[in-house]
Amino acid sequence: LGNLATTDSRMKQNVRCARQVMNKGIPILLIGETGTGKEVFARALHDASDRASKPFVALNCASIPESLIESELFGYKPGAFTGAHIKGMRGKILQSDGGTLFLDEIGDMPLNLQTRMLRVLAEKEIVPLGSELPVKVNLNVICATLRNLEALVRTGQFREDLYYRLNGITIVLPPLREREDKGTLIRKVLAAESGGRDFAITDEAFQTLLRHSWPGNIRELRNVVRYALAVNESGTIGVEDLPLGSTGIPSPSLPVGAMDSEGSRDAVHPQPIPAKERTVMVDALTRQRWNLSKAAKELCISRPTLYKKMRQHAIVPPHKFDRKA
Repeated sequence: LGNLATTDSRMKQNVRCARQVMNKGIPILLIGETGTGKEVFARALHDASDRASKPFVALNCASIPESLIESELFGYKPGAFTGAHIKGMRGKILQSDGGTLFLDEIGDMPLNLQTRMLRVLAEKEIVPLGSELPVKVNLNVICATLRNLEALVRTGQFREDLYYRLNGITIVLPPLREREDKGTLIRKVLAAESGGRDFAITDEAFQTLLRHSWPGNIRELRNVVRYALAVNESGTIGVEDLPLGSTGIPSPSLPVGAMDSEGSRDAVHPQPIPAKERTVMVDALTRQRWNLSKAAKELCISRPTLYKKMRQHAIVPPHKFDRKA
């Protein structure tokens, strides 16, 4: 698990636990706040397992409409429903056969699909939509959530039997503000995001990053660093390049967790100042191949807010990407 090398005591314990079970077919449940690196951890487990040569397939249960998630997971036969692809579709479960299926935000999976998912785990088989014949599958399942599944079980929003099936071993990822290796992580992100360019950082700016509470965790850190690299012109990142207050507390003019245009709170994220906002948005869209949902997640804003800001800045996707979700 070289990708998870750390000096943080809790993360080292997490890695030790993961090593013990990753090749034994035991379901793993990752719990952590938004941006703590749950998918990164899951992928590292897969890459270090006996299934590393097989697919790692990820699905975010909260990002797909309820009407589509069943076909995304289980696939369908030709003609299974109106609008179905003429050749049918292999769902995420079949795509991950032999490898690892990562289900993020499992707490948001609809109840009717929880029943079907229970069969996958118990019987190791699925029945695609439009078919009556079960198909055997062989895969590891890693799930992640930031929600309290036990509370959801008590309120009837999550099946108790599925909870115990998924909870073979629980690994809690600590938030960035509590990591003992926070300084090392900041330097790693700086090095990774600079793309080999020779960037330095002032001690004052580095201390500001250390003091910040990072409610958006590693994802927020990555966005802050990307922003600083985008606006910096001297080659040395200073406090003035950070979309944070000089004390590491969000500046009033650069609100963290600002209300989006839909009236709901975005995931915590330092908002870019308007003069640089277009550049930051285009960079994120380009990295995500103009997939609006993925770019919005990277920027920690809602998809409607991203779409609105694209119109405000007259950002138009290249023709070959103009229909990306």
